[in-house]
Amino acid sequence: MSSGLVTSRRNRRTPYTDSVEKLGVSGYSIVNHTLLPKSFQRTVQEDYWHLKAHVQLWDVGCQRQVELRGPDAARLAQWMTPRDLREMRVGQCFYAPLIDEKAGLLNDPVVIKRAEDWFWFSIADSDILLWAKGLALGMNLNVEVSEPDVWPLAVQGPKAETLVARVFGDEIREARYFEFQERPFCDRTLVVARSGYSKQGGFEIYLDDGTRGDELWETLWDAGHDLEVSPGCPNLIERIEGGLLSYGNEMTRENNPLEINLDRFCHFGNEIEFIGQSALADIAALGPSQRMRGLLIEGDSCPPCGKPWPVVCDGIPIGQVTSAIWSPSLKHNVGLSLIDQNFWSSNVQVQVALPDGSMRKAVVTPLPFTQASQVANQ
Repeated sequence: MSSGLVTSRRNRRTPYTDSVEKLGVSGYSIVNHTLLPKSFQRTVQEDYWHLKAHVQLWDVGCQRQVELRGPDAARLAQWMTPRDLREMRVGQCFYAPLIDEKAGLLNDPVVIKRAEDWFWFSIADSDILLWAKGLALGMNLNVEVSEPDVWPLAVQGPKAETLVARVFGDEIREARYFEFQERPFCDRTLVVARSGYSKQGGFEIYLDDGTRGDELWETLWDAGHDLEVSPGCPNLIERIEGGLLSYGNEMTRENNPLEINLDRFCHFGNEIEFIGQSALADIAALGPSQRMRGLLIEGDSCPPCGKPWPVVCDGIPIGQVTSAIWSPSLKHNVGLSLIDQNFWSSNVQVQVALPDGSMRKAVVTPLPFTQASQVANQ
């Protein structure tokens, strides 16, 4: 099926694009100038239930890698993030916010430590390659900054471990969350990490040869027929329920890590140095003016949240909804929202202004969403 999207070198295909097209991809988004499948033949709800029960292959080749390699790689990696990387071991993956000189969020990648002098930053949607190159040149560091020929493929869902073990061996079962192993595949050795953009469990496979995409996809596909393997993509319902954040939606350079509840990924001592350190310390001393919270929104299924929806309390603007959708599990509309300090406590009653001008009652809840929070706030 044609996606209706005319591509060019500016909108890059991935090594898996041919495979997802054969399997009926029906829509794309563009992330890092690269195609990201957004829908197939199922509805979002049908895809949600399949993801929670079976296993899916996701073309996430758009998660481009920024590679730091050389004697000063560790120094540059630490300079780029407020997360303390000193105790990071080879074989680990760290979620690490990147900030600018004013503590504005630039990206929220997963950092993969291949060796003491070798890091991959698996980035969300922004041009971190250029940022890292500029820093390396400006600081006169002895480090090579590049975008390698590396293309992640995600295997997500409760049956993901079974499928990945069939292809890469039972040893992969020993990998803990946010750890990777180097596993044999045909004549290569690939990084296979227990990670992914869902709460259903899974792995991300880092293919380091863009000519082998069909081979990797077909091997996993053939091994997963009895597991009801299916093509898929990050599911909006599952993402919001799980409190998983999307750079460009929940956060931009206008936000700091504390607003987005990333405090635990920031170091506030003086033992390390990073860009935006003093600005972040000032924000921490005063406390953030807003926080990311969940909202349970009343009424029938809400429309897509194409732009932020105002949140008010007694007529006073107090925040905005950044993402929202109907949850078939919670029987509520669920939303991710930035809420002002005086209103972000659980069970605060608010109203949400929808694009059609109507107002919906809503209640503030912690993240991630759970059945318990839904019942408690009825």
